[in-house]
Amino acid sequence: MDLKTKMMISIIVPCLNEEEVLPLFYQTLEVLIPDLGTEIEYIFVDDGSTDRTLDVLKIYREKNPAVHYISFSRNFGKEAAIYAGLQQASGDLVVVMDADLQDPPSLLLEMKELLDQNPDLDCVGTRRTSREGEPFLRSFCADFFYRFMQKISPVALPSGVRDFRMMRRSVVDAVLELTEYNRFSKGLFAWVGFRTHYLEYPNVERQAGKTSWSFRQLFFYSIEGIVNFSDFPLILAFVAGLSSCFLALVMTLFVVVRTLVLGNPTSGWTSLMAVILFLGGVQLLTIGILGKYISKIYMETKKRPLYLIKEQSES
Repeated sequence: MDLKTKMMISIIVPCLNEEEVLPLFYQTLEVLIPDLGTEIEYIFVDDGSTDRTLDVLKIYREKNPAVHYISFSRNFGKEAAIYAGLQQASGDLVVVMDADLQDPPSLLLEMKELLDQNPDLDCVGTRRTSREGEPFLRSFCADFFYRFMQKISPVALPSGVRDFRMMRRSVVDAVLELTEYNRFSKGLFAWVGFRTHYLEYPNVERQAGKTSWSFRQLFFYSIEGIVNFSDFPLILAFVAGLSSCFLALVMTLFVVVRTLVLGNPTSGWTSLMAVILFLGGVQLLTIGILGKYISKIYMETKKRPLYLIKEQSES
């Protein structure tokens, strides 16, 4: 029997209120699958959707036994959905992609071809080369985040990298060994290493429905990535504290010398309050940074599950 017929590709699709776009996504993939020349299994992870996403998935399951779904008891986040999908995936190759069609399904053909032709290649990832169609502030902040991460983190995180990727089983098994509660998948995929090739493509706008990611959520998600993969904030807190101590010492010497030389105490309520507020701000910033890392430790020690399943399709 041809080896291609033995191979299976698992396609993991996190879903949060994707009722409108799911039909477009599913139809696009179904048209594409024959060109892949392999057996396929879909693993849709319903991350606590409040629309009819789960009902749509059940309909697909009734019509196609290759469709599997997992429904969480509530919204646990995309990171938990990706991890749940990886745990359920049984394919030799595993794909992670979004349902909004911003991850071009046509790239799946090129991904598989690269892996077939390069046995030493372990993963084919993707990165966006542009963000046309996005608000300027959102695009600017995203670009700044990746540049900042490249400076402060030992983990190489290419600019514009996406979760959309096709991995061999060895990569999936390595990621599953990372059972930490605080997850940042882009960083985890990079941290495990393995030989990865990135395909580049311009930004593709969402085909239907509304994104579940607000600017506020993306901002805090970026904070998670920075804290999870860098101790730079702690170094920053240390430097800020050291600098404030040095500044306080210099100002103290200045006040003493001025008093001894001029024979009058230094006056100035405004300058005094400015110094107090500055030092207080540095202290609060430092405490906040330390608190963030301590909260990460606190959540890890709880050993809570990453997600809870309400229902899922039969295997």
